[in-house]
Amino acid sequence: MTQDAHSLTLAEIATRLGAELWGDGARCVSGLATLRDAGPEHITFLANRAYLKDLGETRAAAVLLHPAHAGECPTTCLTLENPYLGYAELSRLFDPLANRESPGVHASAVVAGDARLGEGVCIGPQAVVESGVTLGDGVVVGPGCVIGADTRVGAGSRLHANVTLYHGVVIGERAILHSGCVIGADGFGFAHDGGGWHKIAQLGGVVLGDDVEIGSCSSIDRGALGDTLIANDVKIDSQVQIAHNVQVGEHSALAGCVGIAGSTRVGRHCMLGGGVGLSGHLTICDGVQVTGMSLVTNSILEPGIYSSGTGAMDNAQWRRNAVRFKQLDEIARRLNRLEKAGRGA
Repeated sequence: MTQDAHSLTLAEIATRLGAELWGDGARCVSGLATLRDAGPEHITFLANRAYLKDLGETRAAAVLLHPAHAGECPTTCLTLENPYLGYAELSRLFDPLANRESPGVHASAVVAGDARLGEGVCIGPQAVVESGVTLGDGVVVGPGCVIGADTRVGAGSRLHANVTLYHGVVIGERAILHSGCVIGADGFGFAHDGGGWHKIAQLGGVVLGDDVEIGSCSSIDRGALGDTLIANDVKIDSQVQIAHNVQVGEHSALAGCVGIAGSTRVGRHCMLGGGVGLSGHLTICDGVQVTGMSLVTNSILEPGIYSSGTGAMDNAQWRRNAVRFKQLDEIARRLNRLEKAGRGA
C-alpha cells in the first residue's frame, strides 16, 4: 500500500492515464493499494484475472481495469485496454520519491572544480564527483556515490546511494541505477604464462542508453578495447554480471543473477530469466526468451523460447535420472548398432 502527501481527483487521474472514467470524477484519492487492502481513500487496479474474485468486495474509491470488467465493478472505475500499463503510470503518480530532493550540493560532498552540473542537479552527502564529469539537468546523485573522471550522466537520471561509476562511463537520460551497482570496473582479462597471470589493461568504457535501469549490486564491466554497450530501455535486475564488451539490444530485460560472459551479443526484445548464464563470444538474435537457470553455450539464431536443465524433483528420482544421463552416450551408440543390424537383416 502506498500513500502520497497530496491527493488527486479521479478526473485528474483519468486524464493522466488516458482512461475512460465511469463515476464521480470529483472524488479525491490519496494512495494506491491492492483490491483486497484498499480503503475509501485509495485507488486500486485489476490487471490479472486471478484477482477478479476480490473485485466485488473491494472498498476502494475507484478501480482501474479493462472495459470487459466494468460491469462487475462495485464502485467508480477507470477503463483502459491495458490496465497493467496504466498501473505502471498510476504507481508513479503516488511514488513518495518523486520530486523529493531539492537541487543543490550537500556540504559534505566533494565535487571537482571543473565538473559541469546542469540545472536542478542534486548531489547528496559524502558523494564524490571527479574531474571532467558532466551531469545533465535534474540528475540526482545519492549519498556515498562515486562518479569517476570524465564520466557523463544524462538528464533526469537517478543514482541511488552508493552507486559507483568508474572513469569514462556514459549514462543516458532518465537512467535509474540502484544502490551498490558498479558500472565500468575492469573486465576479467588476464594472460597466463604457464605459471601465473598477467593483467590486461581494460582500455574501453561502458555506454548505457536512455531509460536504462540497473538493479542493486549489479556489475557491468568496461570493455577491453571497445565499449560494453547497453542499449535504450534495457532493464537489468539485481546481482547481474555483464562482462567486458558485451552488447545488449534495445528493450531487453535481464532478471536477477544473470551472468553474461565477454563479447556476447544479446539482441533486441530479449528476455533472460533468473540465473541464466551465457557463455562468451555468442550471438543471441532478436526476440529470444531464455527461461530461468538455463545455460547457453551456443549462439541462438532463431527467435523463440529456449530452456536447459531440469526442474526440481524428488531427490531419489533425480539421482536415478542423473545416473541415466551419464549412460545416454552409450545408449545412443547401442541404438545405432541395433538399427544398423536391423537394416542389414
